[in-house]
Amino acid sequence: MFLTILLQAVAGTAFAKMGAAFAASIVVVGAAFGISRIGSTALESIARQPEAAADIRSGMLLAAALIEGVAMFAVIVCLLVLFV
Repeated sequence: MFLTILLQAVAGTAFAKMGAAFAASIVVVGAAFGISRIGSTALESIARQPEAAADIRSGMLLAAALIEGVAMFAVIVCLLVLFV
């Protein structure tokens, strides 16, 4: 009985760790995709309207920083699930 409960607890912990690692990888891939889309769209916009380059660049940097912050928060939460 005790062995069964112990094995179930260990298996549940292993699945939780795999899920946290999988979630962290999805978050990182999503953030990379979002930042790359922002960068490519900003470069295309600057090529079409060079006089608005400063405004486009500042908006791009703000959006990229926000995406990076959300991704970092999600990775930290997943690491807390892994190690706490």
